[in-house]
Amino acid sequence: MEDLALEDDGDNAVDNENATANPQESSTELATATPEVKVNMDDDLGVSKFNLDDNLGVSKVNLDDDLGVSEVDSDDDDIFKSSRLEPEPAKAFPIGVSRATSEEPAETDIPLEDDEHPFEDAHLKPGLQLSGPSPTPATIQQQTLTSFHEEEAKREMEGGDEFIEIKVTSPHKVGEGMSSYMAYKVTTNTNLSYFKKSKPEVNRRFSDFLGLRDKLTEKYLQNGRIIPPAPDKSVVSMTKVKMSKEDDSSTQSEFVEKRQAALERYINRTARHPSLRVDPDFREFLELDAELPKANQTAALSGKNVMKLFSKVGDKVSLYTTKMEETDQWFEEKTVMIDNLDLQLRKVLVATESLTDYRKALSGHTYSLSKSLGMLGSAEDNSKLAAVISQLAEVEEKVEKVHEQQTKDDFYLLSELVHDYIGIVGSVKDAFNERVKAWQAWQSVQRELNKRRENKVRAELASKQDRVNQLRQEIAENESQLDMAQENFEKISRIIKNEFEAFNVKKCKDFKDTITNYLENMLKSQESLVTHWERFLPEIQQMEP
Repeated sequence: MEDLALEDDGDNAVDNENATANPQESSTELATATPEVKVNMDDDLGVSKFNLDDNLGVSKVNLDDDLGVSEVDSDDDDIFKSSRLEPEPAKAFPIGVSRATSEEPAETDIPLEDDEHPFEDAHLKPGLQLSGPSPTPATIQQQTLTSFHEEEAKREMEGGDEFIEIKVTSPHKVGEGMSSYMAYKVTTNTNLSYFKKSKPEVNRRFSDFLGLRDKLTEKYLQNGRIIPPAPDKSVVSMTKVKMSKEDDSSTQSEFVEKRQAALERYINRTARHPSLRVDPDFREFLELDAELPKANQTAALSGKNVMKLFSKVGDKVSLYTTKMEETDQWFEEKTVMIDNLDLQLRKVLVATESLTDYRKALSGHTYSLSKSLGMLGSAEDNSKLAAVISQLAEVEEKVEKVHEQQTKDDFYLLSELVHDYIGIVGSVKDAFNERVKAWQAWQSVQRELNKRRENKVRAELASKQDRVNQLRQEIAENESQLDMAQENFEKISRIIKNEFEAFNVKKCKDFKDTITNYLENMLKSQESLVTHWERFLPEIQQMEP
Protein backbone atom coordinates (compact mmCIF):
# COMPACT_ATOMS: atom_id res chain seq x y z
CA MET A 1 0.00 0.00 0.00
CA GLU A 2 2.79 2.40 0.79
CA ASP A 3 4.34 1.72 -2.62
CA LEU A 4 1.08 2.54 -4.39
CA ALA A 5 0.70 5.78 -2.44
CA LEU A 6 4.20 6.85 -3.29
CA GLU A 7 3.60 6.06 -6.92
CA ASP A 8 0.45 8.18 -6.94
CA ASP A 9 2.27 11.06 -5.29
CA GLY A 10 4.95 10.88 -7.92
CA ASP A 11 2.43 11.03 -10.74
CA ASN A 12 0.83 14.08 -9.17
CA ALA A 13 4.19 15.80 -8.85
CA VAL A 14 4.90 15.19 -12.53
CA ASP A 15 1.54 16.62 -13.49
CA ASN A 16 2.17 19.71 -11.38
CA GLU A 17 5.57 20.23 -12.96
CA ASN A 18 4.02 20.00 -16.45
CA ALA A 19 1.34 22.49 -15.49
CA THR A 20 3.95 24.87 -14.08
CA ALA A 21 6.18 24.57 -17.10
CA ASN A 22 3.41 25.32 -19.57
CA PRO A 23 1.26 28.07 -18.00
CA GLN A 24 0.88 29.80 -21.34
CA GLU A 25 -0.51 26.67 -23.01
CA SER A 26 -3.03 26.23 -20.19
CA SER A 27 -4.23 29.80 -20.43
CA THR A 28 -4.47 29.46 -24.22
CA GLU A 29 -6.61 26.34 -23.91
CA LEU A 30 -8.91 28.11 -21.44
CA ALA A 31 -9.25 31.12 -23.69
CA THR A 32 -9.98 28.87 -26.68
CA ALA A 33 -12.61 26.92 -24.75
CA THR A 34 -14.42 30.02 -23.61
CA PRO A 35 -17.59 30.40 -25.65
CA GLU A 36 -18.35 33.64 -27.37
CA VAL A 37 -20.55 35.88 -25.30
CA LYS A 38 -23.62 37.24 -27.00
CA VAL A 39 -25.03 40.32 -25.41
CA ASN A 40 -28.74 40.90 -25.37
CA MET A 41 -29.60 44.49 -24.61
CA ASP A 42 -33.34 43.81 -24.63
CA ASP A 43 -34.24 44.04 -20.95
CA ASP A 44 -37.04 45.48 -18.87
CA LEU A 45 -35.15 48.59 -17.85
CA GLY A 46 -36.18 50.76 -20.74
CA VAL A 47 -32.71 50.98 -22.24
CA SER A 48 -32.38 51.91 -25.88
CA LYS A 49 -31.66 48.90 -28.10
CA PHE A 50 -28.59 48.68 -30.22
CA ASN A 51 -28.00 46.44 -33.19
CA LEU A 52 -24.38 46.47 -34.28
CA ASP A 53 -23.93 46.04 -38.02
CA ASP A 54 -20.48 44.50 -38.50
CA ASN A 55 -20.38 45.26 -42.20
CA LEU A 56 -21.34 48.92 -42.11
CA GLY A 57 -20.15 49.80 -38.61
CA VAL A 58 -23.30 51.88 -38.08
CA SER A 59 -25.43 51.72 -34.95
CA LYS A 60 -29.12 51.13 -35.61
CA VAL A 61 -31.27 52.55 -32.85
CA ASN A 62 -34.77 51.44 -32.08
CA LEU A 63 -36.52 54.21 -30.21
CA ASP A 64 -39.41 53.16 -28.02
CA ASP A 65 -41.32 56.42 -28.34
CA ASP A 66 -41.42 59.65 -30.30
CA LEU A 67 -39.10 61.45 -27.94
CA GLY A 68 -36.45 58.76 -27.78
CA VAL A 69 -36.80 58.65 -23.99
CA SER A 70 -36.33 55.32 -22.29
CA GLU A 71 -39.49 53.88 -20.80
CA VAL A 72 -39.73 54.31 -17.04
CA ASP A 73 -42.25 52.51 -14.89
CA SER A 74 -44.08 55.31 -13.11
CA ASP A 75 -46.48 53.08 -11.16
CA ASP A 76 -47.32 54.89 -7.95
CA ASP A 77 -47.63 51.58 -6.09
CA ASP A 78 -44.02 50.71 -6.81
CA ILE A 79 -42.54 52.33 -3.74
CA PHE A 80 -39.34 50.33 -4.10
CA LYS A 81 -38.42 51.57 -7.58
CA SER A 82 -34.96 52.56 -6.36
CA SER A 83 -34.22 48.98 -5.37
CA ARG A 84 -34.19 47.94 -9.01
CA LEU A 85 -30.83 47.48 -10.58
CA GLU A 86 -29.41 50.21 -12.72
CA PRO A 87 -29.41 49.65 -16.48
CA GLU A 88 -26.81 47.08 -17.38
CA PRO A 89 -24.60 48.16 -20.25
CA ALA A 90 -23.15 45.71 -22.71
CA LYS A 91 -19.61 45.61 -23.95
CA ALA A 92 -19.01 45.75 -27.67
CA PHE A 93 -15.90 43.92 -28.90
CA PRO A 94 -14.06 44.52 -32.17
CA ILE A 95 -14.88 42.24 -35.05
CA GLY A 96 -13.13 38.89 -34.78
CA VAL A 97 -12.04 39.38 -31.16
CA SER A 98 -13.75 37.38 -28.46
CA ARG A 99 -14.24 38.47 -24.89
CA ALA A 100 -11.73 35.97 -23.58
CA THR A 101 -8.95 37.04 -25.94
CA SER A 102 -9.48 40.79 -25.62
CA GLU A 103 -6.39 42.58 -24.45
CA GLU A 104 -8.34 45.27 -22.60
CA PRO A 105 -7.57 45.45 -18.86
CA ALA A 106 -10.06 43.91 -16.48
CA GLU A 107 -11.18 47.29 -15.19
CA THR A 108 -12.77 48.17 -18.51
CA ASP A 109 -15.07 45.12 -18.66
CA ILE A 110 -18.71 46.11 -18.56
CA PRO A 111 -21.01 43.87 -16.50
CA LEU A 112 -23.33 41.65 -18.51
CA GLU A 113 -26.94 40.83 -17.77
CA ASP A 114 -26.19 37.82 -15.58
CA ASP A 115 -24.37 40.00 -13.05
CA GLU A 116 -26.39 40.50 -9.90
CA HIS A 117 -24.87 43.86 -8.99
CA PRO A 118 -23.41 45.44 -12.12
CA PHE A 119 -22.32 48.63 -10.39
CA GLU A 120 -21.58 47.30 -6.93
CA ASP A 121 -17.89 48.23 -7.23
CA ALA A 122 -18.45 51.43 -9.14
CA HIS A 123 -17.39 53.45 -6.10
CA LEU A 124 -13.92 51.97 -6.34
CA LYS A 125 -13.41 53.82 -9.60
CA PRO A 126 -12.94 57.58 -9.63
CA GLY A 127 -16.16 59.53 -9.54
CA LEU A 128 -16.84 62.86 -11.07
CA GLN A 129 -13.78 63.29 -13.27
CA LEU A 130 -11.23 61.92 -10.87
CA SER A 131 -7.76 61.51 -12.27
CA GLY A 132 -4.29 60.87 -10.96
CA PRO A 133 -2.10 63.30 -9.07
CA SER A 134 -2.36 66.76 -10.47
CA PRO A 135 0.75 67.64 -12.45
CA THR A 136 2.20 71.08 -12.51
CA PRO A 137 0.17 73.41 -14.73
CA ALA A 138 1.37 73.73 -18.28
CA THR A 139 2.01 76.97 -20.05
CA ILE A 140 -1.17 79.01 -19.79
CA GLN A 141 -2.84 79.89 -23.03
CA GLN A 142 -5.35 82.64 -23.38
CA GLN A 143 -8.83 81.51 -22.35
CA THR A 144 -11.06 81.70 -25.39
CA LEU A 145 -14.49 80.25 -26.00
CA THR A 146 -13.66 76.64 -25.15
CA SER A 147 -13.77 75.04 -21.75
CA PHE A 148 -10.87 75.66 -19.41
CA HIS A 149 -10.72 71.89 -18.72
CA GLU A 150 -9.12 71.21 -22.12
CA GLU A 151 -5.56 71.08 -20.75
CA GLU A 152 -6.67 68.88 -17.88
CA ALA A 153 -8.29 66.42 -20.31
CA LYS A 154 -5.07 66.26 -22.34
CA ARG A 155 -3.05 65.48 -19.22
CA GLU A 156 -5.54 62.76 -18.34
CA MET A 157 -5.19 61.22 -21.81
CA GLU A 158 -1.41 61.12 -21.50
CA GLY A 159 -1.35 59.83 -17.94
CA GLY A 160 -3.90 56.98 -17.94
CA ASP A 161 -4.73 53.87 -19.90
CA GLU A 162 -8.38 54.88 -20.32
CA PHE A 163 -9.46 58.32 -21.44
CA ILE A 164 -12.40 60.15 -22.92
CA GLU A 165 -12.32 63.76 -24.09
CA ILE A 166 -15.35 65.55 -25.54
CA LYS A 167 -15.29 68.92 -27.28
CA VAL A 168 -18.29 71.07 -28.16
CA THR A 169 -17.43 73.36 -31.07
CA SER A 170 -18.80 75.06 -34.20
CA PRO A 171 -22.08 76.58 -33.00
CA HIS A 172 -24.30 77.27 -36.00
CA LYS A 173 -27.84 78.46 -36.47
CA VAL A 174 -30.31 76.13 -38.17
CA GLY A 175 -33.45 77.64 -39.70
CA GLU A 176 -34.86 81.14 -39.52
CA GLY A 177 -37.12 83.01 -37.15
CA MET A 178 -38.63 81.57 -33.99
CA SER A 179 -38.46 78.03 -35.36
CA SER A 180 -34.66 78.20 -35.62
CA TYR A 181 -32.23 76.71 -33.11
CA MET A 182 -28.51 76.54 -32.38
CA ALA A 183 -26.65 73.30 -33.10
CA TYR A 184 -23.18 72.31 -31.92
CA LYS A 185 -20.62 69.81 -33.17
CA VAL A 186 -19.77 67.25 -30.48
CA THR A 187 -16.43 65.52 -31.06
CA THR A 188 -15.33 62.60 -28.87
CA ASN A 189 -11.86 61.13 -28.55
CA THR A 190 -11.70 57.95 -26.47
CA ASN A 191 -10.19 54.50 -26.19
CA LEU A 192 -12.96 53.03 -24.02
CA SER A 193 -13.83 49.58 -25.33
CA TYR A 194 -17.61 49.93 -25.07
CA PHE A 195 -17.62 52.77 -27.61
CA LYS A 196 -17.91 51.47 -31.15
CA LYS A 197 -16.04 54.46 -32.60
CA SER A 198 -12.89 56.04 -31.22
CA LYS A 199 -13.47 59.51 -32.70
CA PRO A 200 -17.18 60.03 -33.45
CA GLU A 201 -18.51 63.43 -34.54
CA VAL A 202 -22.19 64.36 -34.25
CA ASN A 203 -24.33 67.50 -34.31
CA ARG A 204 -26.53 68.12 -31.29
CA ARG A 205 -28.88 70.92 -30.31
CA PHE A 206 -29.28 72.34 -26.82
CA SER A 207 -32.49 70.39 -26.14
CA ASP A 208 -30.61 67.14 -26.88
CA PHE A 209 -28.29 67.86 -23.95
CA LEU A 210 -31.26 68.51 -21.68
CA GLY A 211 -32.99 65.36 -22.90
CA LEU A 212 -29.89 63.30 -22.12
CA ARG A 213 -29.77 64.69 -18.60
CA ASP A 214 -33.45 63.85 -18.04
CA LYS A 215 -32.90 60.24 -19.18
CA LEU A 216 -29.92 59.78 -16.87
CA THR A 217 -31.81 61.34 -13.97
CA GLU A 218 -34.77 58.99 -14.41
CA LYS A 219 -32.48 55.96 -14.35
CA TYR A 220 -29.83 56.77 -11.76
CA LEU A 221 -31.03 59.46 -9.34
CA GLN A 222 -33.41 57.02 -7.64
CA ASN A 223 -30.36 54.91 -6.74
CA GLY A 224 -28.52 57.82 -5.11
CA ARG A 225 -26.23 58.80 -8.00
CA ILE A 226 -25.10 62.42 -8.31
CA ILE A 227 -26.06 63.52 -11.83
CA PRO A 228 -24.08 66.54 -13.16
CA PRO A 229 -26.48 69.42 -13.92
CA ALA A 230 -27.04 70.69 -17.45
CA PRO A 231 -26.67 74.41 -18.28
CA ASP A 232 -29.60 76.67 -17.45
CA LYS A 233 -32.17 77.62 -20.06
CA SER A 234 -32.48 81.29 -21.01
CA VAL A 235 -35.65 82.11 -22.93
CA VAL A 236 -34.87 85.81 -23.37
CA SER A 237 -31.30 85.35 -24.62
CA MET A 238 -32.24 82.52 -26.95
CA THR A 239 -35.10 84.57 -28.41
CA LYS A 240 -32.64 87.34 -29.23
CA VAL A 241 -30.41 84.80 -30.98
CA LYS A 242 -33.34 83.43 -33.00
CA MET A 243 -34.47 86.87 -34.14
CA SER A 244 -31.00 88.22 -34.89
CA LYS A 245 -29.69 88.39 -38.45
CA GLU A 246 -26.51 86.77 -39.68
CA ASP A 247 -24.78 90.13 -39.99
CA ASP A 248 -25.60 91.01 -36.38
CA SER A 249 -23.22 88.46 -34.92
CA SER A 250 -22.13 90.63 -31.96
CA THR A 251 -25.57 90.34 -30.36
CA GLN A 252 -25.58 86.56 -30.16
CA SER A 253 -21.89 85.70 -29.97
CA GLU A 254 -21.36 86.28 -26.25
CA PHE A 255 -24.41 84.25 -25.18
CA VAL A 256 -23.66 81.40 -27.60
CA GLU A 257 -20.00 81.25 -26.53
CA LYS A 258 -20.90 81.03 -22.86
CA ARG A 259 -23.45 78.30 -23.54
CA GLN A 260 -20.96 76.35 -25.67
CA ALA A 261 -18.39 76.34 -22.86
CA ALA A 262 -21.06 75.32 -20.32
CA LEU A 263 -22.24 72.43 -22.50
CA GLU A 264 -18.67 71.17 -22.87
CA ARG A 265 -18.09 71.21 -19.12
CA TYR A 266 -21.40 69.42 -18.52
CA ILE A 267 -20.84 66.60 -21.02
CA ASN A 268 -17.26 66.01 -19.81
CA ARG A 269 -18.38 65.78 -16.18
CA THR A 270 -20.97 63.23 -17.22
CA ALA A 271 -18.37 61.27 -19.20
CA ARG A 272 -16.12 61.01 -16.16
CA HIS A 273 -18.79 59.41 -13.99
CA PRO A 274 -18.12 55.64 -14.04
CA SER A 275 -21.80 54.66 -14.03
CA LEU A 276 -23.12 57.30 -16.44
CA ARG A 277 -20.58 56.96 -19.23
CA VAL A 278 -21.48 53.30 -19.85
CA ASP A 279 -25.17 54.11 -20.24
CA PRO A 280 -26.56 53.25 -23.72
CA ASP A 281 -28.34 56.62 -24.03
CA PHE A 282 -25.08 58.44 -23.32
CA ARG A 283 -23.19 56.41 -25.93
CA GLU A 284 -26.01 56.95 -28.42
CA PHE A 285 -25.79 60.69 -27.79
CA LEU A 286 -22.08 60.69 -28.69
CA GLU A 287 -22.01 58.11 -31.49
CA LEU A 288 -25.31 58.12 -33.39
CA ASP A 289 -24.60 60.18 -36.51
CA ALA A 290 -28.22 61.20 -36.99
CA GLU A 291 -30.60 63.78 -35.62
CA LEU A 292 -32.11 62.68 -32.33
CA PRO A 293 -35.88 62.90 -31.88
CA LYS A 294 -36.84 66.31 -30.63
CA ALA A 295 -37.23 66.39 -26.86
CA ASN A 296 -40.30 68.61 -26.62
CA GLN A 297 -40.53 68.25 -22.85
CA THR A 298 -37.29 70.21 -22.34
CA ALA A 299 -38.91 73.56 -23.18
CA ALA A 300 -38.90 76.13 -20.40
CA LEU A 301 -42.70 76.16 -20.14
CA SER A 302 -43.40 72.54 -21.08
CA GLY A 303 -45.88 70.38 -19.21
CA LYS A 304 -43.10 68.15 -17.95
CA ASN A 305 -41.23 71.03 -16.34
CA VAL A 306 -44.43 72.29 -14.74
CA MET A 307 -45.01 68.82 -13.29
CA LYS A 308 -41.41 68.78 -12.04
CA LEU A 309 -42.07 72.04 -10.24
CA PHE A 310 -45.17 70.63 -8.55
CA SER A 311 -43.25 67.45 -7.70
CA LYS A 312 -40.47 69.44 -6.01
CA VAL A 313 -43.05 71.40 -4.00
CA GLY A 314 -44.71 68.14 -2.99
CA ASP A 315 -41.39 66.64 -1.94
CA LYS A 316 -40.62 69.65 0.24
CA VAL A 317 -44.04 69.43 1.89
CA SER A 318 -43.49 65.72 2.47
CA LEU A 319 -40.10 66.38 4.02
CA TYR A 320 -41.62 68.82 6.48
CA THR A 321 -44.68 66.69 7.32
CA THR A 322 -42.72 63.42 7.68
CA LYS A 323 -39.42 64.51 9.14
CA MET A 324 -36.74 61.86 9.02
CA GLU A 325 -35.24 60.78 12.31
CA GLU A 326 -31.58 60.78 11.30
CA THR A 327 -29.58 58.04 13.01
CA ASP A 328 -26.41 58.31 10.89
CA GLN A 329 -24.11 61.05 12.18
CA TRP A 330 -22.25 61.13 8.84
CA PHE A 331 -25.36 62.19 6.93
CA GLU A 332 -26.27 64.71 9.59
CA GLU A 333 -22.88 66.38 9.33
CA LYS A 334 -22.79 66.31 5.53
CA THR A 335 -26.27 67.79 5.24
CA VAL A 336 -25.23 70.79 7.33
CA MET A 337 -22.00 71.11 5.36
CA ILE A 338 -23.80 71.03 1.99
CA ASP A 339 -26.30 73.69 3.06
CA ASN A 340 -23.47 75.96 4.24
CA LEU A 341 -21.45 75.30 1.08
CA ASP A 342 -24.42 76.22 -1.09
CA LEU A 343 -24.90 79.49 0.81
CA GLN A 344 -21.23 80.51 0.57
CA LEU A 345 -20.97 79.58 -3.12
CA ARG A 346 -23.90 81.84 -3.92
CA LYS A 347 -22.22 84.73 -2.12
CA VAL A 348 -18.97 84.12 -4.02
CA LEU A 349 -20.93 84.01 -7.30
CA VAL A 350 -22.37 87.47 -6.65
CA ALA A 351 -18.86 88.80 -5.93
CA THR A 352 -17.31 87.24 -9.04
CA GLU A 353 -20.10 88.51 -11.27
CA SER A 354 -19.60 92.02 -9.86
CA LEU A 355 -15.85 91.72 -10.51
CA THR A 356 -16.51 90.61 -14.08
CA ASP A 357 -18.87 93.54 -14.69
CA TYR A 358 -16.35 95.98 -13.21
CA ARG A 359 -13.48 94.64 -15.30
CA LYS A 360 -15.67 94.74 -18.41
CA ALA A 361 -16.57 98.37 -17.70
CA LEU A 362 -12.88 99.17 -17.08
CA SER A 363 -11.99 97.66 -20.43
CA GLY A 364 -14.63 99.77 -22.17
CA HIS A 365 -13.51 102.99 -20.46
CA THR A 366 -9.86 102.25 -21.30
CA TYR A 367 -10.84 101.83 -24.95
CA SER A 368 -12.69 105.17 -24.88
CA LEU A 369 -9.66 106.84 -23.32
CA SER A 370 -7.41 105.42 -26.03
CA LYS A 371 -9.61 106.82 -28.80
CA SER A 372 -9.89 110.21 -27.10
CA LEU A 373 -6.12 110.44 -26.69
CA GLY A 374 -5.69 109.58 -30.35
CA MET A 375 -7.98 112.42 -31.36
CA LEU A 376 -6.14 114.76 -28.99
CA GLY A 377 -2.77 113.85 -30.50
CA SER A 378 -4.01 114.58 -34.00
CA ALA A 379 -5.19 118.04 -32.86
CA GLU A 380 -1.93 119.00 -31.09
CA ASP A 381 0.33 121.53 -32.87
CA ASN A 382 3.53 120.55 -31.02
CA SER A 383 4.84 117.59 -32.98
CA LYS A 384 6.81 116.08 -30.07
CA LEU A 385 3.87 116.32 -27.67
CA ALA A 386 1.56 114.98 -30.36
CA ALA A 387 3.84 111.99 -30.84
CA VAL A 388 3.94 111.26 -27.11
CA ILE A 389 0.14 111.52 -26.80
CA SER A 390 -0.29 109.22 -29.78
CA GLN A 391 2.06 106.69 -28.21
CA LEU A 392 0.09 106.95 -24.94
CA ALA A 393 -3.06 106.23 -26.92
CA GLU A 394 -1.44 103.09 -28.34
CA VAL A 395 -0.39 101.95 -24.85
CA GLU A 396 -3.93 102.48 -23.54
CA GLU A 397 -5.26 100.40 -26.44
CA LYS A 398 -2.90 97.56 -25.48
CA VAL A 399 -3.94 97.92 -21.85
CA GLU A 400 -7.56 97.61 -22.94
CA LYS A 401 -6.77 94.24 -24.53
CA VAL A 402 -5.22 93.07 -21.26
CA HIS A 403 -8.31 94.13 -19.31
CA GLU A 404 -10.50 92.32 -21.83
CA GLN A 405 -8.53 89.11 -21.31
CA GLN A 406 -8.77 89.55 -17.55
CA THR A 407 -12.54 89.86 -17.91
CA LYS A 408 -12.66 86.51 -19.73
CA ASP A 409 -10.51 84.91 -17.04
CA ASP A 410 -12.80 86.27 -14.32
CA PHE A 411 -15.83 84.79 -16.04
CA TYR A 412 -14.66 81.51 -17.62
CA LEU A 413 -12.48 80.50 -14.69
CA LEU A 414 -13.82 81.86 -11.40
CA SER A 415 -17.44 82.78 -12.07
CA GLU A 416 -18.37 79.75 -14.18
CA LEU A 417 -16.63 77.33 -11.79
CA VAL A 418 -18.65 78.66 -8.87
CA HIS A 419 -21.85 78.65 -10.94
CA ASP A 420 -21.27 75.02 -11.98
CA TYR A 421 -20.70 73.88 -8.42
CA ILE A 422 -23.86 75.57 -7.22
CA GLY A 423 -25.65 73.27 -9.66
CA ILE A 424 -23.61 70.23 -8.58
CA VAL A 425 -24.40 70.94 -4.93
CA GLY A 426 -28.06 70.99 -5.95
CA SER A 427 -27.57 67.52 -7.47
CA VAL A 428 -26.01 66.35 -4.20
CA LYS A 429 -29.09 67.60 -2.35
CA ASP A 430 -31.31 65.72 -4.80
CA ALA A 431 -29.42 62.49 -4.04
CA PHE A 432 -29.81 63.10 -0.30
CA ASN A 433 -33.55 63.64 -0.82
CA GLU A 434 -33.82 60.27 -2.57
CA ARG A 435 -32.47 58.68 0.60
CA VAL A 436 -35.14 60.48 2.62
CA LYS A 437 -37.79 59.15 0.21
CA ALA A 438 -36.46 55.62 0.66
CA TRP A 439 -36.66 56.05 4.43
CA GLN A 440 -40.23 57.34 4.19
CA ALA A 441 -41.20 54.32 2.03
CA TRP A 442 -39.62 52.03 4.61
CA GLN A 443 -41.57 53.64 7.45
CA SER A 444 -44.78 53.56 5.42
CA VAL A 445 -44.48 49.78 5.01
CA GLN A 446 -43.71 49.45 8.73
CA ARG A 447 -46.87 51.36 9.66
CA GLU A 448 -48.95 49.30 7.25
CA LEU A 449 -47.52 46.08 8.69
CA ASN A 450 -48.32 47.15 12.27
CA LYS A 451 -51.85 48.03 11.24
CA ARG A 452 -52.42 44.61 9.66
CA ARG A 453 -51.03 42.85 12.73
CA GLU A 454 -53.50 44.75 14.91
CA ASN A 455 -56.35 43.81 12.56
CA LYS A 456 -55.26 40.18 12.73
CA VAL A 457 -55.44 40.22 16.54
CA ARG A 458 -58.95 41.68 16.39
CA ALA A 459 -60.01 39.10 13.82
CA GLU A 460 -58.68 36.28 16.02
CA LEU A 461 -60.60 37.62 19.01
CA ALA A 462 -63.74 37.79 16.86
CA SER A 463 -63.13 34.22 15.59
CA LYS A 464 -63.15 35.33 11.95
CA GLN A 465 -60.94 32.60 10.55
CA ASP A 466 -61.27 33.63 6.91
CA ARG A 467 -60.23 37.16 7.76
CA VAL A 468 -57.32 35.83 9.85
CA ASN A 469 -56.05 33.70 6.95
CA GLN A 470 -56.26 36.66 4.57
CA LEU A 471 -54.40 38.92 7.00
CA ARG A 472 -51.71 36.28 7.52
CA GLN A 473 -51.02 36.26 3.80
CA GLU A 474 -50.98 40.06 3.67
CA ILE A 475 -48.66 40.24 6.68
CA ALA A 476 -46.24 37.81 5.03
CA GLU A 477 -46.18 40.02 1.92
CA ASN A 478 -45.69 43.13 4.06
CA GLU A 479 -42.78 41.53 5.91
CA SER A 480 -41.11 40.76 2.59
CA GLN A 481 -41.73 44.33 1.44
CA LEU A 482 -40.31 45.63 4.72
CA ASP A 483 -37.07 43.72 4.19
CA MET A 484 -36.83 45.06 0.66
CA ALA A 485 -37.46 48.62 1.83
CA GLN A 486 -34.81 48.39 4.52
CA GLU A 487 -32.31 46.85 2.11
CA ASN A 488 -33.09 49.59 -0.42
CA PHE A 489 -32.53 52.31 2.18
CA GLU A 490 -29.18 50.83 3.23
CA LYS A 491 -28.11 50.42 -0.40
CA ILE A 492 -28.89 54.06 -1.24
CA SER A 493 -27.00 55.19 1.87
CA ARG A 494 -23.89 53.28 0.77
CA ILE A 495 -24.05 54.63 -2.79
CA ILE A 496 -24.49 58.22 -1.61
CA LYS A 497 -21.46 57.97 0.67
CA ASN A 498 -19.32 56.73 -2.21
CA GLU A 499 -20.70 59.39 -4.57
CA PHE A 500 -20.10 62.13 -2.00
CA GLU A 501 -16.52 61.01 -1.48
CA ALA A 502 -15.91 61.23 -5.23
CA PHE A 503 -17.62 64.64 -5.36
CA ASN A 504 -15.50 65.98 -2.53
CA VAL A 505 -12.20 64.85 -4.08
CA LYS A 506 -13.15 66.23 -7.49
CA LYS A 507 -14.28 69.53 -5.97
CA CYS A 508 -10.92 70.05 -4.27
CA LYS A 509 -9.05 69.21 -7.47
CA ASP A 510 -11.22 71.47 -9.63
CA PHE A 511 -10.82 74.46 -7.35
CA LYS A 512 -7.08 73.89 -6.97
CA ASP A 513 -6.46 73.61 -10.72
CA THR A 514 -8.76 76.51 -11.59
CA ILE A 515 -7.37 78.90 -8.98
CA THR A 516 -3.81 78.01 -10.01
CA ASN A 517 -4.69 78.64 -13.64
CA TYR A 518 -6.40 81.91 -12.74
CA LEU A 519 -3.46 83.20 -10.69
CA GLU A 520 -0.98 82.36 -13.44
CA ASN A 521 -3.12 84.22 -15.98
CA MET A 522 -3.42 87.21 -13.67
CA LEU A 523 0.37 87.21 -13.23
CA LYS A 524 0.85 87.18 -16.98
CA SER A 525 -1.59 90.07 -17.34
CA GLN A 526 0.23 92.15 -14.76
CA GLU A 527 3.55 91.41 -16.43
CA SER A 528 2.08 92.57 -19.75
CA LEU A 529 0.91 95.82 -18.16
CA VAL A 530 4.34 96.45 -16.64
CA THR A 531 6.02 95.77 -19.98
CA HIS A 532 3.75 98.21 -21.83
CA TRP A 533 4.32 101.04 -19.34
CA GLU A 534 8.08 100.43 -19.09
CA ARG A 535 8.42 100.80 -22.84
CA PHE A 536 6.50 104.07 -22.83
CA LEU A 537 8.21 105.69 -19.82
CA PRO A 538 11.59 106.44 -21.54
CA GLU A 539 9.74 108.11 -24.42
CA ILE A 540 8.03 110.64 -22.20
CA GLN A 541 11.20 111.24 -20.15
CA GLN A 542 13.30 111.99 -23.25
CA MET A 543 10.82 114.51 -24.61
CA GLU A 544 12.14 118.04 -24.45
CA PRO A 545 9.78 120.91 -23.62
